[in-house]
Amino acid sequence: MSGTTPEVLFVCVHNAGRSQMAAALLDHHAAGRVVVRSAGSQPASQLNPAVVEAMAEIGLDISKEFPKPLTDEAVRASDLVITMGCGDECPYFPGKRYLDWALDDPAGRGIEAVRVIRDEIEVRVWELVDEFVAGH
Repeated sequence: MSGTTPEVLFVCVHNAGRSQMAAALLDHHAAGRVVVRSAGSQPASQLNPAVVEAMAEIGLDISKEFPKPLTDEAVRASDLVITMGCGDECPYFPGKRYLDWALDDPAGRGIEAVRVIRDEIEVRVWELVDEFVAGH
């Protein structure tokens, strides 16, 4: 880790769904013990409305969030970069830890499908909390 507080960056193509859900869930469950960012290699103009709805169902309001562009600086500042379907569009820096989470893209899907994706992300986020918070 680069400092006392681990830093995690979630990246997907549009930063409108998966990476936003993951960032909100990790920020919530880690309760300030992890610095969390999200970004997209090709940011959309707004968040996926079904994603906002699915997160609101579990008490997390991400309606004020917006898609952010992926920058080299964000990657450099992170201890862990988690990619979600951005493939070769995500910058790679030697010495950084990367994970790739193979998850369905919520774009164009109904709320039922988005709930399944959200719940799968939450299981993975709890593993990160266990690693970064409980393990340290």
